[in-house]
Amino acid sequence: MSDDVRTVRAGRRPVEVHRADKVLFPGDGRAKEYTKGDLVDYYRSAAPFLLPHLRGRPLMLERHPDGIGGPRFMQKNTPESYPEWITRVEVPKEGGTVRHTVCDDSATLPYLADQAAITLHRWLSRTGGIGFPDRMVFDLDPAGDDFPAVREAAGLLGELLDELKLPSALMTTGSRGLHVVVPLNGHHGFDEVRAFAHDVAGTLAEAHPGRLTTAARKKERGERLYLDVGRNAYAQTAVAPLTVRARPGAPVATPITWAQLDDPALHARRWTIEDAVDQARTEPWAGILGHGRALGPARRRLDALCGA
Repeated sequence: MSDDVRTVRAGRRPVEVHRADKVLFPGDGRAKEYTKGDLVDYYRSAAPFLLPHLRGRPLMLERHPDGIGGPRFMQKNTPESYPEWITRVEVPKEGGTVRHTVCDDSATLPYLADQAAITLHRWLSRTGGIGFPDRMVFDLDPAGDDFPAVREAAGLLGELLDELKLPSALMTTGSRGLHVVVPLNGHHGFDEVRAFAHDVAGTLAEAHPGRLTTAARKKERGERLYLDVGRNAYAQTAVAPLTVRARPGAPVATPITWAQLDDPALHARRWTIEDAVDQARTEPWAGILGHGRALGPARRRLDALCGA
């Protein structure tokens, strides 16, 4: 075996890691340097907490073979070279199909890390009901790196979802914002879910027009925070909980509790590959995602709030 290949064990499988010392996240005065080996080790340690969010979901892989400073490849189709034990799923698209990778076991994670797949973007539906999402996601996207605006928007959205009697979970994106995730029962199609999310976001933006917007065009947003519901559509994806982001310092999209929203130290890149698993061990989403809701009662409550 070549000196630049090492073997790690994940579950029952050995997985080869090539050029583990290759730098994927260059260091500078503010951010630490991390290698491919560090990425592999992180995904191995995060697997027990990450896999429940990935199993059965088609993935889009964000690959950076030359590190975060090099070209980025968004990979949907699974290459023929991938081992046969990695799950694939054929998903319909206009004019054909796409064979997505699905991460169903712990060995797939280090294999994908060896491919420099830094960030895992997941579908909001599962292979057993590909047209029916069991997650609804609100992406709170600030105009700049303005986390106080994100914190405020999350609080307002959480209050509205509480009024609609919809449970919700909060996650740092590892970039600039937060995601608010609502568990669904998987009985509503993407169009219905997206329409509902759009109306929730619109209700919030109408109540706070100077601070929030649903305008898709950047030039129409000004300095307002964008309530992005575009991920709630067929073939769209959202960053998976506990996935690494391709940014200096290797920040991680990390689940948090609603109580942590008030922590003055909180920001979108608060956790990295060094401590995200520690946060995951606290089970911040315990008891939230296991009870997916129907949207009918929430739609009636929203219409009543809006006077429809």
